[in-house]
Amino acid sequence: MCQLFGMSSNAPATVNFSFTGFSARGGRTGEHGDGWGIAFHDASGCRVFLDEGSACDSPLADFLRRHPFKSRSVMAHIRKATQGEVKLANCHPFQREWGGQHWVFCHNGDLQDFRPALRGLYEPVGSTDSERAFCWLLQALRDAFGAAPAGGMPGWQRLAPVLADLSRHIARHGSFNYLLSNGEALYAHASTHLSCLQRRPPFSTARLIDCDLSLDLSQGNGPEDCMALVATHPLTHDEPWTAFEAGELKVFAGGQAVWSSLSAPIPAPTPRARPRPVQPASLAPAGLRFAV
Repeated sequence: MCQLFGMSSNAPATVNFSFTGFSARGGRTGEHGDGWGIAFHDASGCRVFLDEGSACDSPLADFLRRHPFKSRSVMAHIRKATQGEVKLANCHPFQREWGGQHWVFCHNGDLQDFRPALRGLYEPVGSTDSERAFCWLLQALRDAFGAAPAGGMPGWQRLAPVLADLSRHIARHGSFNYLLSNGEALYAHASTHLSCLQRRPPFSTARLIDCDLSLDLSQGNGPEDCMALVATHPLTHDEPWTAFEAGELKVFAGGQAVWSSLSAPIPAPTPRARPRPVQPASLAPAGLRFAV
């Protein structure tokens, strides 16, 4: 199946080091050669890069490995097709607008007989179960909180319990590992394989699993810096990656894990309208603040 990578940071960071190891799984150290993509959120919007080729030998991926983009929130995906042909429209992350924000989503898994009722607000462009799930999630969240919620978009504190409930609903159809972000928080849900890593001072040297490459994180990070990484499988040796529990939704904001569906009580949602049910059927150039 596919592979996921996400990063949340308390200050703009680059992911060239991590992306070098992750992209190697797209055809070199893994069999995920059916397309890839990466999204960078910043204060003014979201940059999304997609390619239907293999990430390990993609000229675009090589450009991104060598040219840093700084962001507080990053999400990447390498694809092994299970539903939908190999083409650009089926590459993750997918992007849609809700409440004046750019939302991006990527999925690892296989959802069977998942044909939700979509009403035209969000429709798939491609033919994957993943994009259908994303469209239905945003439709359900829009039903719950409104197209342009009064007082502004709800924060993760209100969104997370509702999203956990919706995720359990979709996960009945199969494996539903995903990442979702609006740039302010990173939501990560695991059905099978997903792990996370918290990096904070004192920083040490990290060594990639998929490449013969190391990075002294203390050289580019300061005493106030922290970041959280999420990946389908750990990207580095000798760092304390922690596996998600099956069915767990975690929220990361400002470079830290701030909420888990397994450790926090899930209050009854108070939506404006309840969601409709699913219908069956050296890679760190000088001058950068830090790299991960």
